[in-house]
Amino acid sequence: MYKLQQQILHKSVRYILTFFIVITLIFVLPRLMPGDPLINLLGQESHYVSAEFIQELKKQYGLDKPLYLQYMYYLINLFQGNWGHSFHYAKPIFGIVCYRLQWTLLLLIPSIILGAIFGIILGSYSGWKRGGRYDASLTSVLLFFYSTPGYWLAMLAILIFGFYLGVFPLYGMVSSDSSGLERVFDILWHMILPVSVLTLFKTSFNYLIMRNSVVQVSGEGFILTARAKGLKERKILFRHVLRNALLPLITVIALDFGFMFSGVLLVEIVFSWNGLGTLIYDAERARDYPRLQGCFLIITICVLIANFIADVIYAIADPRVRHSPEG
Repeated sequence: MYKLQQQILHKSVRYILTFFIVITLIFVLPRLMPGDPLINLLGQESHYVSAEFIQELKKQYGLDKPLYLQYMYYLINLFQGNWGHSFHYAKPIFGIVCYRLQWTLLLLIPSIILGAIFGIILGSYSGWKRGGRYDASLTSVLLFFYSTPGYWLAMLAILIFGFYLGVFPLYGMVSSDSSGLERVFDILWHMILPVSVLTLFKTSFNYLIMRNSVVQVSGEGFILTARAKGLKERKILFRHVLRNALLPLITVIALDFGFMFSGVLLVEIVFSWNGLGTLIYDAERARDYPRLQGCFLIITICVLIANFIADVIYAIADPRVRHSPEG
């Protein structure tokens, strides 16, 4: 128990250091983009305003200060709970990001859960029956989907099911100003295509990891011992193979939380889903630094928390990690 607590403490320090590095990159990278946020804010009016007015705007938004001072004020405000104000929306960033985050999670969470379930079931069976026709066919199909960019699958799904067949809507989150259960079903109807695309991509990756893990565990000595004792194949699969094969998937699912976030953002843009993806896209076009910082910050926090939870679960589930001298 003491070693587990020590490991959690060490991992917490690593994650804190990682967080500081990431928030520094979050501050610097948007400012390396070409373009002036105030010129984007003023639009065509920028040709008619005086240089003094633009300088006054820079002072108002804190852009007249040297970069290191802007970074210091950014850190101070951040740790006071102030994420800044959007240049374009003139509203607090925290409220904007949290509102959009709920719509992104509405696509992300079902995709991760369904992708994990389908990946585990299909990968376990395929790995257990490796070398057969089912294994070869399913591996080829899912490897194709895993190698295909998510946004391309999204565009293909829109083309087939939205444009040609007309079964699902082409874009957006709702079709009308409905309310109550009608609005809920309308949102669910708009969710089907993006969630299906993300689930397919997630399933294909989890399938490959689970299949390889089952194949590897099946060749271990304790599996041969279980067979020598006369245990039934089904009992060996569920009691010994899956119990050990699932361990790598714990970390993979958490690591994929970050990759899935990036995948969701691109799929959101294709489907015109008003989540973090479209918010980042619009902020990048407008050079809205605070909005970009807020979006990347919330993604960073979610990814770090997911990975930290996975590390803790993995350490609890696998005694070898708990008793490892490296921690």
